[in-house]
Amino acid sequence: MRDRRELAGAWSDFQSHGFAAPAPGLSCLVARYWWARWDLRGQPDYAQLIVPYPNVQLTFSTDGPAMVRGVCRGRVRRVLSGRAAVVGVAFRPGVFRRFLGGPVESLTDRSLAADAVFPHVPALVLAALDAVDPAEAVVAALDGFLAAHRPEPDPVGDEVALWVDEIAGSPELRRVDQLTARFGVSERHLQRLFAEHVGVSPKWVLRRFRLHEVTERMAARAPIDWAALAADLGFADQAHLTRDFTGMFGEPPTAYAARY
Repeated sequence: MRDRRELAGAWSDFQSHGFAAPAPGLSCLVARYWWARWDLRGQPDYAQLIVPYPNVQLTFSTDGPAMVRGVCRGRVRRVLSGRAAVVGVAFRPGVFRRFLGGPVESLTDRSLAADAVFPHVPALVLAALDAVDPAEAVVAALDGFLAAHRPEPDPVGDEVALWVDEIAGSPELRRVDQLTARFGVSERHLQRLFAEHVGVSPKWVLRRFRLHEVTERMAARAPIDWAALAADLGFADQAHLTRDFTGMFGEPPTAYAARY
C-alpha cells in the first residue's frame, strides 16, 4: 500500500481532480465544490491522510451512498482502491445548522446518510464527471441541487461564519480570550455558538488555523526556526507546537517538513 501525507483535498496523484466556486448566490453557504476520480485497478491501494478543517461535507461517491460528514477533530485515513469517483460540497463553517435543523455538534466525528438531511439526493451529480467539461457540469449540478434545498436564512449562523473567516485570516488571534474581546461575547456564549453552528470549539478552530500557518511556512521552503515559529503562533513553546501538530497530522512538524 502506498502512503502519502498531504493536506485535505489535494488529490494530486489522481486521474482527474478539481475545485470550483459555487454560484454567487450560494457563496454564503458553500466554501467550495471539489471532485476526484481514480483508477487503481491492478495497482496497490492508496492510503490518503485527510487532515480536517471545520467544514461539514456532503459527498457523492460511486462506491457508496451520498453522505453528510461532520467535522472530524482528528486526522482520517481513507484507503482508496479500484476505480471510483467522488464529488463533494464543503460548506462554510457556521452555516450547516440551517440545513440540519439542530446543533452541528451532533455530527462531530460522525457521518450520516445524506437523505437524512436532503431528500431526493440526485445521481446526476456523479454523472457530471463524465461531461466534456466536468468542472462546469459539476458546478451546474451542485448549484441546482443546493438551490432546490436552500434553507431559511440564519443571521446568527451567518455571524458565526464571519467569525470563523476572521480567525482564519487573523494570525494574531491565538487565544479564546482574544476572540471574546474581538467579538464582544462571553466565553460561555462563544462556546455555545460554536457548538451549535460549527460543531467544534473555538479553541479547536484557532489551533487548526494556526497549524495551517505552519504548513504554509513549510510550503515556502525556507529554513524554519521552530522555537520562534511556536512563539509567533502563540504556542507555549516548541514542544507544545510539536504535540499539537503531531496530534493533527500524525507526525512531528520536522518529519512532515522533510516529506513536503
